[in-house]
Amino acid sequence: MSYLESYLSCIKNGGNSALADAVSVTVNKITPEYITPFSYKEHVISLLLGNVQSGKTSHLFGLICSAADEGFNIFILLTTDNTLLQQQTLFRVRNDLSDFCVCGESDEYAFTANQMRKPTIIVLKKNTRILRKWKNNLSSSHYCEGNALFIADDEADAASLNTLVNKINKQSTINKRLENIKNTAASSIYLQVTGTPQALLLQSHDSGWRPYFTHYFSPGSTYIGGDILYPPDKSPYVILTDNNEAHDLQKDDEFAENGLLRALLYHLVSSADILLNKGKVSNFLVHPSMGTEQHSRFADKIASYLNEIAGSIDEVEVLESLKAVYDDLSITKPDIRPFADIVSKIAELLENDAVNMLILNSKVDFAENVKYESGVNIIVGGNVLGRGITFPMLQTTYYCRLSKNPQADTMWQHARMFGYDRELGLMRVFMPPFLYKLFSDINATNNSIISQIERKKPENVNIYYPSGLRPTRKNVLDNNAVSTFTGGVDYFPFSSDNKSIDFIDELLSRFDNSTYSVSLRVFINILEQIVTETDDWSPDVFSSILQTMLSKNPGAQGKLIVRRERDVGKGTGTLLSPNDRALGKEIIDLPVLTMYKIAGSIEKGWDGRKIWIPNIKLPGTDVYYYVKE
Repeated sequence: MSYLESYLSCIKNGGNSALADAVSVTVNKITPEYITPFSYKEHVISLLLGNVQSGKTSHLFGLICSAADEGFNIFILLTTDNTLLQQQTLFRVRNDLSDFCVCGESDEYAFTANQMRKPTIIVLKKNTRILRKWKNNLSSSHYCEGNALFIADDEADAASLNTLVNKINKQSTINKRLENIKNTAASSIYLQVTGTPQALLLQSHDSGWRPYFTHYFSPGSTYIGGDILYPPDKSPYVILTDNNEAHDLQKDDEFAENGLLRALLYHLVSSADILLNKGKVSNFLVHPSMGTEQHSRFADKIASYLNEIAGSIDEVEVLESLKAVYDDLSITKPDIRPFADIVSKIAELLENDAVNMLILNSKVDFAENVKYESGVNIIVGGNVLGRGITFPMLQTTYYCRLSKNPQADTMWQHARMFGYDRELGLMRVFMPPFLYKLFSDINATNNSIISQIERKKPENVNIYYPSGLRPTRKNVLDNNAVSTFTGGVDYFPFSSDNKSIDFIDELLSRFDNSTYSVSLRVFINILEQIVTETDDWSPDVFSSILQTMLSKNPGAQGKLIVRRERDVGKGTGTLLSPNDRALGKEIIDLPVLTMYKIAGSIEKGWDGRKIWIPNIKLPGTDVYYYVKE
């Protein structure tokens, strides 16, 4: 039996045939196209993209097994720099891939003693000391001299990229250590794995870290993700809180109606229903900020709420509040247990102190506090609640973390409510309206990225976000390679030419001096006829951005303005007349392409030939990111 067959059998024996089938699809797509024909003389960077908490590890293991069947025999699996996560990953590898020689960070002897009899998987944290140690182990073994490496970098966008990319001849330590490990072999496949690819897709072509090929795998049918929780119109599973509640809660000691108290009531009602139906666990995640002091304050406030509810659960005010929560949950879960049974179960939980409070942050021993696999739990924390942490049956989430400069990838990794192990009818997410808008915008862009990846190579993927929301941290993007274009700004080429002015004449012949709604494909056809002589304005860039919009909406429209016999000067710093500039400014939500046919008079700086010059304005105030070739 092959390594892949053995792994798929393991999944099926665990009762998850659907997952086995999904892994097979990923393997059958990537292996014949990229792994089987691997040349063994190059270093290939690739990307495995999946939704947050959608089962990326299983797909990764399938690819490792398939690569072993193709002759790869040295695998390195990288985790974030967290001992608990590294140990959890190591345990899972040993459990799921028992046919391999599996080595932890201190298993140098096992690696050497194996003598390549079995394919070897080395599970390492992205820690500078550990990486340096294993680079030396690989070099001294001499195994890599005649074998290719297969490196799988989980959460590759988090710590692996060069954070000193904008400093001349500088390289951050982890990035350098990973490059050194890669270069111990004459060839390698470096598989980046993440659910937030923004930083990876915006790497320059010369950086060595931009993926050569990308595969996206769809989540299973029971996955709860962004399309369910963060659609453009508010989801029934999201309850909006006041924008200033996070600040106000720290000043208010009263037992008063607010989003946090309501979230606690939802947690109690949903937990009671889950336990009455023989469930074993129900979790409530509170993510107020990255400040550890606030974690304690929120935990204390929730504890005081619990005490208040426990002491007054028979009073009319509390029962009315619980009934309002119950009625709302009944809409999305019609078969919820009777209200009297729910209240009785809540009273039992509170009387027995069976609602557990956990604070997870950098000041707490994480390993000692990971006790949310069973029971009714409330987890309060900050950064620790991001990448790699999975909470079973996370039914209620209160998220009010504020950031002056929000980053899409970081925020999306905070979406721990995503996954399979949830009861959707009982799920509720509490957040202020402006954060809901950000999550909705991020989800829309994620869908655009996925659509582009499914249609074409990753080097053509474009990303755009509303002004004020960055795709990722600035220090991993090369300022000389990543261009930004802002909606609402007029862009026109300083110097350009037409491939065929007759073709443009014919294309625009049906349009007189007016404004028209046209398909963005018409814009692209026009821009294909524009040739620029400098790098200040590229028709390919704008065509690519328009294609991104079409990936979200194949019927996307723009406004076309056509003007003929314009006698304007060349190189004056402006193209549009005041009237046309004002006309375009009034159009906010659609791209605007204004085409001027310049008279070309020599006294105005032209060469005597007529020429069409475009001016394009992108919609809204979104910022569009583009990686230069």
